Amino acid sequence: MVECTGLEIRQGRKSFVGSNPTPSAKPTHVSASKVLGVLDSDFVVPPHITTGNGNMYSEEDLSSAVAAGVLTEQSVDAFRTHVAQRQRSSAVDEEHFRLVTGFNDIFVVIACVLLLASLAGIGAAFAGWFGALLVATFAWLLAEFFTRRRRMALPSIILLLAFVGGVLALVFLATADQSPVGFAIGSAVAAAAAWLHWRRFHVPITLAAGAAAVVGVAFGLLVAVLPQANHWLNVLSFLAGIVVFALAMRWDATDTLRQTRRSDVAFWLHLLAAPLLVHPIFTMLGVTGGHADLAQAVAVVALYVVIALVSLAADRRALMVSALAYVLFAFSALLKQFGVVSLSFAITAFAIGAALLLLSAFWHPTRAFVLGFLPPSLQQRLAPFR
Repeated sequence: MVECTGLEIRQGRKSFVGSNPTPSAKPTHVSASKVLGVLDSDFVVPPHITTGNGNMYSEEDLSSAVAAGVLTEQSVDAFRTHVAQRQRSSAVDEEHFRLVTGFNDIFVVIACVLLLASLAGIGAAFAGWFGALLVATFAWLLAEFFTRRRRMALPSIILLLAFVGGVLALVFLATADQSPVGFAIGSAVAAAAAWLHWRRFHVPITLAAGAAAVVGVAFGLLVAVLPQANHWLNVLSFLAGIVVFALAMRWDATDTLRQTRRSDVAFWLHLLAAPLLVHPIFTMLGVTGGHADLAQAVAVVALYVVIALVSLAADRRALMVSALAYVLFAFSALLKQFGVVSLSFAITAFAIGAALLLLSAFWHPTRAFVLGFLPPSLQQRLAPFR
């Protein structure tokens, strides 16, 4: 039996309406199978539940309900297992992250972009830095409602980027310093702004934005001290990618079941680390030079296999997606050298797309095979295979 306090389940509407438990609330006993039967009809993509009343309940909300005594841990675990078995996949392996809870998110984003763009234009009519100040200020004020109160995912992401970008533009336009030191100062202020935003709103992408700003600080200071470091940007980018990737794995290790906001934080950090790691490697291989020979193509395939193995072990697909464009470019250029001009991209895209679809279909057994080669101590820090 599941004891639900302040919990109403309407089978006609198939909605899940919750309220905070109060001393006067009368506990209602509902069987676990009944809860699963009602919720499962609206459970489309775990770990988020979109209900008939338009609300979305995430894994974090379910955990909060357990902590508040609204649901039991056993019923929530049974629900997760039921949905995973029904979809023949584990919620852990699906790499979910919260982005859109409904079309209202898109509607709000359009309105926010229009408002912030108009404020930037109005402010810029007086001074460039004033437009940036208006954007940063109103992005924060809008976040107070749409992020802190409404908890809307996509508007929160856009408002965070607008705030940090506005602060960065404000520093650049106010100081008019285009030197590496000026870039480092602007990036440092943007990193501080991201930290303040995180302390207030806890939007998962904030740490990735802050990490990008910190990378900018490091690049700016290093170029200011050593001007010849401009020639080392690929190496510096790769080193920065390693640091960000390690940070992402650290966040992943704190939530291997991927049931809380920390998993979303790790997702965005992986998304930042991927281009920092991938672009320098393929650039140093000469793939971006406009031509590719057979040796380069073989090197690209070998490197992509290594990237795929790392992605499988970490259960993160961002690295593979970032490297995909370079693989397409390399093999398209190779086919052109062999006379296949008009269909080079189509043939390459077909082969790689088919291979990726095959990997996606067999992701779980393939990942289980890869994890079998890793030591148990390392497996404990990775997302488990179910």
